[in-house]
Amino acid sequence: MLGGEIMEKLDRQQVMKDPIYGYIHVDLVVIKKAIDTSIFQRLRRVRQLSGVQMVFHGAEHSRFSHSLGAYEIAYRFLTIPDLKNALSEREQALFLGAALLHDLGHGAYSHAFEDIFHTNHEHIGARLILEHAELRKVLDQVDNTFAEDVSGIIRKNGKFPIIEALTSSQLDVDRLDYLERDAYFTGAAYGHIDLDRLMRVMHVKNGKIVFRQSGVHAIENYLISRYHMYWQVYYHPVSRAYEIVLEKIYLRLKDLCINDYRFEGDIEPLKAMIKNPNDLENYIKIDDFYMNGLIASFLNTDDDILRKLSDDFMNRNIWQYIDDDASTKEEIAEIKQQFSQLEQKYFTADRKIANLTYSEDDLANQIHILLPDGTISTLQAESRIVRGLILTGIRTDQKFFYRREK
Repeated sequence: MLGGEIMEKLDRQQVMKDPIYGYIHVDLVVIKKAIDTSIFQRLRRVRQLSGVQMVFHGAEHSRFSHSLGAYEIAYRFLTIPDLKNALSEREQALFLGAALLHDLGHGAYSHAFEDIFHTNHEHIGARLILEHAELRKVLDQVDNTFAEDVSGIIRKNGKFPIIEALTSSQLDVDRLDYLERDAYFTGAAYGHIDLDRLMRVMHVKNGKIVFRQSGVHAIENYLISRYHMYWQVYYHPVSRAYEIVLEKIYLRLKDLCINDYRFEGDIEPLKAMIKNPNDLENYIKIDDFYMNGLIASFLNTDDDILRKLSDDFMNRNIWQYIDDDASTKEEIAEIKQQFSQLEQKYFTADRKIANLTYSEDDLANQIHILLPDGTISTLQAESRIVRGLILTGIRTDQKFFYRREK
């Protein structure tokens, strides 16, 4: 099977039961083999929502299930006539592969790891597609540039603009799945999306993904759902407090490693990452299972700071938090005085988050609307609701977090 002229299909379609879509459908041999690789199976050991589980106890799902969900949406998108006709058979397989592998590079508890160890899951994922021997062997069975093209889509190199828009934009298969899936597992009522309606109004015109004007209300619902999910679920202050504890554990580990502290647990993969953040072999060893076991071993460490942080993490000792604004400056100063200079580094944190519901500043991320006369407009021009959301600007929230003894 060379050049992608004929994409090899399974003798019989395989399905996987899914709580969101009923079934995940697999037709192509390359997709089946990619799912079976050890590097993709690793995603079972990386939670999708990190600290959110401390607030919403049902949020135990993994990057594995989300990646399958993003793939299934891509699979269903290929039933849209305009999209199917716009992509060659090989490009359709590239779309499915990129959707499946888009989160391949996530580390343990995702973003907390990236912030401390200065890694980027998209860059690492793009490298793994090229450099992981088992996965590369699978992708090379399509043709000798298939892996490069899937990696390029993840990196957004511009070679396949339609596929890039479908896998990474303000309305893509990644967001469409995680909002619905996260709402389901957290029990939140905000994240439901009318996927069927979005698919019915999706077209391809002039090389762009566009949506008929009659579907604007479905897009408005999607954006508002996303806004509420961020503020009520992803940015919940208890979740943020718990993730800060993990961030401080990473920071303490990093500082202790630099000072040659003798650990009893298997710290070698993390040491390797501190020395070389590009070390893929050790990076993929660091999943949630590894970190949980390592942190549990620190409950008996001689290092008082690391032991306290590990106890907070393992036993849900959620840090206190207050708004950080002009009215609380004196209170925050008094709290800091309770800690030594060293303790402030590990037991206090000042964090600001910001979220904008929708923006058209980036032309590549605009949502395009197809008008009845065949011309293309923008979502902002066609939706009063979206214009109102844009005018409200960026919503921010700044809080001061601090540890309190039990």
